Order: sequence, then structure tokens, then C-alpha cells
Amino acid sequence: MLPRRPLAWPAWLLRGAPGAAGSWGRPVGPLPRRGCSSAPGTPEVPLTRERYPVRRLPFSTVSKQDLAAFERIVPGGVVTDPEALQAPNVDWLRTLRGCSKVLLRPRTSEEVSHILRHCHERNLAVNPQGGNTGMVGGSIPVFDEIILSTARMNRVLSFHSVSGILVCQAGCVLEELSRYVEERDFIMPLDLGAKGSCHIGGNVATNAGGLRFLRYGSLHGTVLGLEVVLADGTVLDCLTSLRKDNTGYDLKQLFIGSEGTLGIITAVSILCPPKPRAVNVAFLGCPGFAEVLQTFSTCKGMLGEILSAFEFMDAVCMQLVGRHLHLASPVQESPFYVLIETSGSNAGHDAEKLGRFLEHALGSGLVTDGTMATDQRKVKMLWALRERITEALSRDGYVYKYDLSLPVERLYDIVTDLRARLGPHAKHVVGYGHLGDGNLHLNVTAEAFSPSLLAALEPHVYEWTAGQQGSVSAEHGVGFRKRDVLGYSKPPGALQLMQQLKALLDPKGILNPYKTLPIQA
Repeated sequence: MLPRRPLAWPAWLLRGAPGAAGSWGRPVGPLPRRGCSSAPGTPEVPLTRERYPVRRLPFSTVSKQDLAAFERIVPGGVVTDPEALQAPNVDWLRTLRGCSKVLLRPRTSEEVSHILRHCHERNLAVNPQGGNTGMVGGSIPVFDEIILSTARMNRVLSFHSVSGILVCQAGCVLEELSRYVEERDFIMPLDLGAKGSCHIGGNVATNAGGLRFLRYGSLHGTVLGLEVVLADGTVLDCLTSLRKDNTGYDLKQLFIGSEGTLGIITAVSILCPPKPRAVNVAFLGCPGFAEVLQTFSTCKGMLGEILSAFEFMDAVCMQLVGRHLHLASPVQESPFYVLIETSGSNAGHDAEKLGRFLEHALGSGLVTDGTMATDQRKVKMLWALRERITEALSRDGYVYKYDLSLPVERLYDIVTDLRARLGPHAKHVVGYGHLGDGNLHLNVTAEAFSPSLLAALEPHVYEWTAGQQGSVSAEHGVGFRKRDVLGYSKPPGALQLMQQLKALLDPKGILNPYKTLPIQA
């Protein structure tokens, strides 16, 4: 319903950003810093446009008429309070900051459609945002893009207890979905350290990998259908629950991993596997990375179908988890650690197989020490050592993060290389990740951001990765940080086709600009 009186929007909200195009209605002036400051007592995150060489594209700026139109579309869902906008403007790592002055909170795909139709007509840029847990700056504005939050789109639409197919809105939190399906004897096919905050729509939009990838594979396989709103407001309803559908192009695949640049995902249909009746976790110490690799090979051969996760971390990771989070190692100090999870339907069978494997690994010297957990509390305690590494690193200083896909036999070589290359200029260089997927999380910490340290890291890390025919982004996506390094992993023809798809589906470029693809000159 329309409000009875005109809304009194704050005057600062209606001023434009430097270099902005004129707004609809009245002329605009420079954007003040007021809406972009951090909370009192916390260090202010530098503006992205001040730290990185990026120029604002000629989008319109928000006017009074725009705000009134948004209020009609989502009554009570227009946020303009500067304090409330601080968090959505800053990434989880607190290294990037935009200056959006409007956040919209729709509840339905129809509302998203009306918002995008208006923004398309007005040439207003839109930044889709889920739980804002991303690592590459894909979920926050670079300048003053309108933030479209899916937080209120959090309803489960249906669940089929025979097929295990879940249909839900994009704003459902992953951990809440996990609880929902586990109560019905199923599990979500993905699990992330950020599960308590991340949204399923964001997971799909970034093609998140996570801790269950080894067992259940990519979202390209488990997502059955999507509902997506295109840049002009068109609702693309491909929300099928069919496991087989060979009718024409599989359009949903375009949007999985597109990071909100081709359309905004509003609902997801996903296949959930049955809940395992027996889950075991072993946490082991290894004397070297060669033994980590051999343990993985032996593990695959001896555990076979019940192996659901194989994670590794180096000694420095364990030291930081202990120092910053006060989590104690359950095994004696080792150069490397591995976490192995098995999931199956027969507790006795699984325990016997795991026991034989552990006996062999200890007897052959692959493993120097280990512990095993079967009850839920101890399983969570062991997983916390791996899942909370990111949190420990964030408390160690400024973090340079790299998410690489590499041949498993070369997975740790870049860590050794960087320690020698950087020497005392880096505080810590650590490596951990999903060994079973060939995915290394390479992290370098320093007391503060340093341009000289960044220059020593980039493009060296990307060149080294390209030399191994690896990928510069295994599971975190491209976002803002990696848009200009896609050429290390994709040939020119592929990049050109991506640009053409973007131009076809979003000809004005209003959806998540400055992200995923290199800016064309």
C-alpha cells in the first residue's frame, strides 16, 4: 500500500557519488563519507575505490522518486539508515568497503522482479547480497550500488521425503536448512565453515565447494532447478524437481557460479542425500607432505565408498588455531595433520574398515599419532580444528588469501616457495584445504596491508598456478578481487564468450558491476 504522507528521506542519501551520472529528478552533488564510516572503536576499512584502481561506471544515482518507488514495491523493506548500512558495505574479511546508501529487503521473487525492472529502466546498479560471507568481495558494493538482500526470502517451499528434493527460497541459511533436512533423515550436499551465516542462494551463485565435495560433488550436479530474476525483471522459472530433463539447453548451469552478474537467484531446487547412520572422524598427524599424499591414496583404496572427507592442514595452522582460539590439538605436534571422515549406513562395517586403515597407516609410518571420534560432540570438536582456521587467521593480522586448484602432488609446493620468497616480510604463510579435491587455501598474514608485500605475491602466485595448469579460484569465486586474473585460468576465447553472455543477459551491466569479468576498455 502507498504511504499516506511523502517519506522524508535523509538529505545525505540523495547526494551522488564522485563521477556519478545525474539522477532522476533533482541534480546531485558529491557523496559524503557519513554513510561509510565504521562503528566507533573499530578500525575503519578503507574504501575499495581508494585502495584499488577502479572507476565508477556511468550508472544513475538514487533519487527521491526511486526511494518512493522502492517503498511501494517493498513496504518497510527500504533501509537508508547510515548505521544500519555499515555492515552490508563491508566484506567479511574487513578489507573492502563500498558506499551504498540504500538496502532493499524483498520477500518474494515478484518483488525482486519489480525492483530490477525499475532499476533497469533507471540504469541503477544493483549488488545482490546473501549472508555476506564471501572471500573475494563479490557480495558488497564497490561504489554506491543498491544492495538487494535476500535475507527475508527464507522460506522452505517443499520437501519430498522419498526423493530428498528440497525447494526453498534463496535467503535460507545453510545451517538452518541442514537442521530442517536432518530432522527428516537427510543432509544437505554441501557443508561450509560459514554455514551459520551463508545463504543457499549465495552458495549456488558462487558454486561453493566446501567440506562434502569429495563425497557429493559440485552444486552443478546437486542443484536440479533454479528460479532466477534477470536484469530487466523477467522471472526465469526453471525450478524443476526432475533429476532427468533433456529438453534443450540446461539454463540453470549458466547461473551456478555466475555470482549474481547474469541474474539474481530467488529459489533453489536441490537434491539432498540420505543422512548417514554412522559418521566417524579421525584426526591424524603426519611427518611430511609426502606421507599426507600417501595417506590419501591408501585411504581411498581401503575406505572406498564410505570416505566422505579428507582435509589437511600444516603445523602453522594448528599453532594459530591454538594461539587465537585456544583450541588444543588432540594429537602430538606434527608437521602436518589430516582429518578423515567416513559416512555410511552400517556402524560396525565402517568402524572395522576405518580401524584396519588406521592400523595400517600407523604401522607403515604414514601417521605418527591419531585420535578417532564417533559421537557427535567429539566429531564437532575435531571438525572445529579445521573449520575455524579462517577465523584464527583473521585474528593474526591482515590476510592475503588465495584459493587454488592444483595437481595434488604439487599442492603444498607453493607454500614452501612463498616462505622462501617472502622471508621476514610475511608474518605467517600457511597452507590447508580439501586435499581430496586438489584445493589449497594459501594464506599469508602480515601486521597490516602492504603494497610491497602484495607486489611480491601477485602476479607470482597466479603465474605459478598457471604453470601447473591450475585454477586461480577453486571454490571462492572471482568477485572483485580476481576479476583481472581470469586470463591465468581461461583462454581468450572463453573470456570473450563470457563477456558476450553478460551483454546478452544484462545489456546495461547493472547486475553486480565490477565483479567476475575483467572491465572492458
